[in-house]
Amino acid sequence: MMNKIYLVWLLAIFTACSKDAVYIPLDEEIQVSIPENFPEIQYDLSANSPTKRGFELGKKLFYDGKLSANGVISCGFCHEQRFAFTHHGHQFSHGIEDREGIRNAPAIQNMAFLKEFAWDGATAHLDLFPIIPITNEAEMGETMTNVLEKLRADSEYPKLFSEAFEEGAITHENFLKALSKFMLMMVSANSRYDQFIRGENGESFSQTELKGMQLFQQKCSSCHQTDLFTDQAFRNNGLPVNPKINDLGRAEVSGKAADNYKFKVPSLRNVGVTAPYMHDGRFGSLEAVLDFYDHGVVDSPTLDEKLRQNGQLGIPMKETEKTAIIAFLQTLTDTIFLNDERFSEY
Repeated sequence: MMNKIYLVWLLAIFTACSKDAVYIPLDEEIQVSIPENFPEIQYDLSANSPTKRGFELGKKLFYDGKLSANGVISCGFCHEQRFAFTHHGHQFSHGIEDREGIRNAPAIQNMAFLKEFAWDGATAHLDLFPIIPITNEAEMGETMTNVLEKLRADSEYPKLFSEAFEEGAITHENFLKALSKFMLMMVSANSRYDQFIRGENGESFSQTELKGMQLFQQKCSSCHQTDLFTDQAFRNNGLPVNPKINDLGRAEVSGKAADNYKFKVPSLRNVGVTAPYMHDGRFGSLEAVLDFYDHGVVDSPTLDEKLRQNGQLGIPMKETEKTAIIAFLQTLTDTIFLNDERFSEY
């Protein structure tokens, strides 16, 4: 069973209008479920807890093309629910005028538990995360000022913002908080793995899956830690550098040469449906990923030391071990999350 943070209901506020008392109900807060096998939540819910109308407003914004310069590209364009909110089948995210970026669109899931966002950790606050794709020239190509102007001129948004926020103006803060209210609720924690670990529904693993879990713990869990399946660190995992792009990763943010080619360790939740893989989407299958770690890791000054053991690069794996690990990784697919109507566009 899940331990839950039950958020209190907001009380109605009392105002006076002439001689009559008028009750104006504020938005209703909704509960955020924290699975018992998850680490602590990172987002400060006291500063912006999810609410019923705020969630619906955030959802509408998430799927609205008005957030882009051409009025077509929404957040949901590159983040499709049935693929754990990734851009399935696309190596790089692309947006307005079919412009192509240099990174693969990351999954949007369990955002409340993360400390930093984007492949390079460009922001440490969920509220600021949407600014990155909105203002990226290859993605949504818009300015925050223009987005707000379009929302203010819309026939619906002024009313929706007034219902979702006590001071219901369409401001940068309220706009970003609304998107967070939506993303905070996107908790993926009902895979076969979760049910097995929590002893729910009589879930059991096959011998191959059990062997794969054991191998995963031995060979992969030092970086893909906790039941988020990421330690949230930035690491150089030995990918050959693409000279045409030369993406420096974390160093683009920190300005430190020691961070060259380091990227955030991605969560492996729903990894069975989020191909292609790596920050640049270079691998189209889990088999290709494990082959890379087995014999494709390239040495460099910033290579993670976990991939340089006993004079050998990478993570040695037999073919039977790869098969078992992939079988285990498939148990991380959360079909309930992938089909949850709360998060769907229609």
